Amino acid sequence: MENKMFQVSTLQALVAGYTRSVITVQELESMGNVGLGTFEGVDGEMILLDGVCYRARHDGSVARPAPDAGVPFASAASVEGGTAFKLEGTLEIGALKHELTCKLDEAFALNSMHVATVSGTFDSVSARSESAYRADHVTLKDMLATTQREFVFEKLGGTLVCVYHPDYMDGINAPGWHVHFLSEDRTRGGHVFGLTMARGHVVMHKIDRIEIQLPATPAFDTYSLKEASQKEIAEVEQGG
Repeated sequence: MENKMFQVSTLQALVAGYTRSVITVQELESMGNVGLGTFEGVDGEMILLDGVCYRARHDGSVARPAPDAGVPFASAASVEGGTAFKLEGTLEIGALKHELTCKLDEAFALNSMHVATVSGTFDSVSARSESAYRADHVTLKDMLATTQREFVFEKLGGTLVCVYHPDYMDGINAPGWHVHFLSEDRTRGGHVFGLTMARGHVVMHKIDRIEIQLPATPAFDTYSLKEASQKEIAEVEQGG
């Protein structure tokens, strides 16, 4: 299997407010078996795991979206095998990202894309999701100010889907690690901005190719994508 990242639109477009459907959930599932993203109108956070797409709703509950549900932005990869290792001891989100980045550094792989899954036991997971906001040319930051809800899950097992893009790809996607969570029973999840985990099992995949599906509608060309600043991208992606 070829490790390739399939990306729907760009993060700059999403941050600028382009939240129309580009492809469907069914089409996305055919392009990758692990990844993350959102849904048309930013209607929840997406977790793609084991080839199945899940929607974390505004209250943190999880459901399967309809196959024809629209996807305005996502990153998905078809992966198998990978490099596995264990995490021991209590880790918070900053320490977890540091451990994952150290593994990339040791492998001389900081300029490549990566997808990692971290399965483990979590003392707490601080996350967010949101409900749909139907409008054009409203920035993601302004949407989230209205629709975003934050919640905390405690004492549960689950999996983190972690996607890494190098710094030079800023704007195409968020540089560094972007993390979503799905509980073991597939009932809770969201975009992660804080956690405490007791132990974890990591499987990491290096990605050396990317295919980007840009929106085909004329409306896409009415957005000034460079206006999405690095600061604004960091604010909406890191959460909290």
